[in-house]
Amino acid sequence: MPEFHDEIYTIDMIVGKILSDDRQYDISKVVSAYEFANECHKGQVRSSGQPYIIHPVSVAYIVLELGMDTDTLCAALLHDVVEDTAATLDDLKKRFGQDVALLVDGVTKLAKVPTFTKEQMAAENVMKILLAMSQDIRVMIIKLADRLHNMRTLQYRNAQQQHRTALETMNVYAPIARRLGITSVQEELEDLSFFYLDPFAYSEIEKLLDNRKEEREAFIEQIKERIAQRFQTLDFVAPPQIDGRVKSIYGIYKKAYINHKSFDEIYDKYAVRVIVTTVTECYSVLGLVHDMFRPIPNRFKDYIANPKPNGYQSLHTSVLGKEGIPFEVQIRTWEMHANAEYGIAAHWKYKERIQGKTGMDSRMAWIRQVLETQQGSDDPEELVNTIKNDLAPEDIVVMTPKGDSVSLPVGSTVIDFAYHIHTDVGHRMTGAKVDGRIVQLSYTLNTGEVCEIITSRDPNKGPNRNWLDIVKTNEARAKIRAWFKHERRPENIAAGRAAIEHECRRMRMPMTAEQLQVIVTEDLRPANCATVEDFFAAIGYGGLSLTKLLPRMRECWLKRYGTAAEPVPVKPEPVRTPQKSSSGVILDGLANLEVKLARCCSPLQGEEIVGFATQGHGVTIHTKECKKYREVIARNDPAEMSRWIPAQWASNAPQTDMQVKIEVLCINRMGLLGDITTVINEAHVPVSNFNFHLLKNGNALLEATVTVGSREVLNSLLQRLCTVRDVISADRAGVSGEGKK
Repeated sequence: MPEFHDEIYTIDMIVGKILSDDRQYDISKVVSAYEFANECHKGQVRSSGQPYIIHPVSVAYIVLELGMDTDTLCAALLHDVVEDTAATLDDLKKRFGQDVALLVDGVTKLAKVPTFTKEQMAAENVMKILLAMSQDIRVMIIKLADRLHNMRTLQYRNAQQQHRTALETMNVYAPIARRLGITSVQEELEDLSFFYLDPFAYSEIEKLLDNRKEEREAFIEQIKERIAQRFQTLDFVAPPQIDGRVKSIYGIYKKAYINHKSFDEIYDKYAVRVIVTTVTECYSVLGLVHDMFRPIPNRFKDYIANPKPNGYQSLHTSVLGKEGIPFEVQIRTWEMHANAEYGIAAHWKYKERIQGKTGMDSRMAWIRQVLETQQGSDDPEELVNTIKNDLAPEDIVVMTPKGDSVSLPVGSTVIDFAYHIHTDVGHRMTGAKVDGRIVQLSYTLNTGEVCEIITSRDPNKGPNRNWLDIVKTNEARAKIRAWFKHERRPENIAAGRAAIEHECRRMRMPMTAEQLQVIVTEDLRPANCATVEDFFAAIGYGGLSLTKLLPRMRECWLKRYGTAAEPVPVKPEPVRTPQKSSSGVILDGLANLEVKLARCCSPLQGEEIVGFATQGHGVTIHTKECKKYREVIARNDPAEMSRWIPAQWASNAPQTDMQVKIEVLCINRMGLLGDITTVINEAHVPVSNFNFHLLKNGNALLEATVTVGSREVLNSLLQRLCTVRDVISADRAGVSGEGKK
């Protein structure tokens, strides 16, 4: 179990720390904020049974340790009074000024919305904090301190609350602390969250560290002593400081468990940090360390020349001591060290040393990016995924052909790179070159590579929906989705309307258009849906889950119209019993009909299907992605729609081999055709037709008809084709551009 930092702080401790600091504070204002908070929270207790005032005082002490100013300290003491007591923002504004009131408002949670789940409310509150944070970064400093103290005292909550809070902390607040560069807060948040999310793994790593504690401490002290002795041969502006540290438990977990490494293979679990005065001394110390110890290949990182996105600067090198034990050496200046420990808070703590706000403003650009990405989403929970993925622990730095550097999360592809450069570059992308070599669109970029995007001259060219399965960043994913939402809005509206009408009939809920208008705009109020058409489009596109919304829709309808008003009279539908045909397809309410599979889209088992009824000719089964079906939905003709009936595969349906057309787009080269046919042969997939066309842009298009028995077999083949060198994409023909890649 971790050593919970659960010390009870008092206002006297805060005042004492202020008096020992050489910076100027308004002590009377801080004490007044404490007295007001203490009065407001009188009689309230925490889950531990302790007086509630202990929490805001502890948050204020953490904020003070980070070196924040008087107003931030007052806001930390008052951060819960508006949310949990009768005090108002006007009261705070009159007593403590506009800045304090705005900071408290930034961290105050939104009022509960009945239509939101707990996860949605949490996401909306994070969005509110990010919006306030984009105006004043001190809002997030207070929120991180608040979350840190809550994590330190999480043992007093029940297991379900512990897991939910720890998961949110790991996915949202720890990545934000990392991006702000506040290492001490980030690592403690990660360790505490990890303890509640995976206590077994936590205890295993803790035992490994405890078993070697004395050995580790002796080893680090020995290394520090050897380096200090060698330093006597060099002239420094000021004596260097040499510290030793052990990697955090969660940091070891990520290296050992996620990267499948043993404990002994983690080279940076032991580290020595050297702090000097100038950048020149940093590189001099690096040369000395490499002369004393044997460097481990490919383990040197120069974050001074190429800082991390959060502004972190340091030299990192991993070396082997004479004992054969690997360890890391970090070398930095005092200014770099302050920035590494306190991140963006160093602007306030070391105001005299770290000048200006220019660097801080550039480091806050990611907040605007997250907010812009979220604007295109209908689901507030998408925000959590954006922060989790795009604020990744490690980033890569890729160069443009002009020499500009671009930071992206590890695992980013050339498509992510293109959309990071500009939205239009991503939309019009047809290929990419990395270090002068043409690569697939699924190529994963690495630090130091030069990436060039090849674009189409056609201004109307758009992305492929398959890119959604390839991209890493939510920025790229949001832009691709936005394009499809905009370009196919009529189709999305028609599909959404049809889906809602079908579900209303199925649930015996005869809802008129006027009733739906009221329920959507007054009860559900989904994000980014100002009108019912927006609501239809979001359902049709998939931005909103109809399955999640249906229970709430029915509840609202019954409350408004099912009891107080008479239901709208409708012609009762006959009870329809699903009937299974000999082909293994279950039709909704129809039996004894001839069923055949459409040749235009060749439906496979495992795919979503729909039936088209033809008088005298039975039912033809199409995939829901078939171009014919999508065109009917887009036209929204009731007469046409009535001929399409729900269908699904039976669980025990016999496997039927189908001939499916595929298209492989590639860069033409010698031996390409042989490589492709080899992959198809190795997959044991019969081919009945094979055509190879040269395109005007120099690429080539291979069209083939293959025989497969299920969607899984086809997807496996397409994925294997994408691994062939110079293959740009492999798609299924006959559907609306949504083939598996």
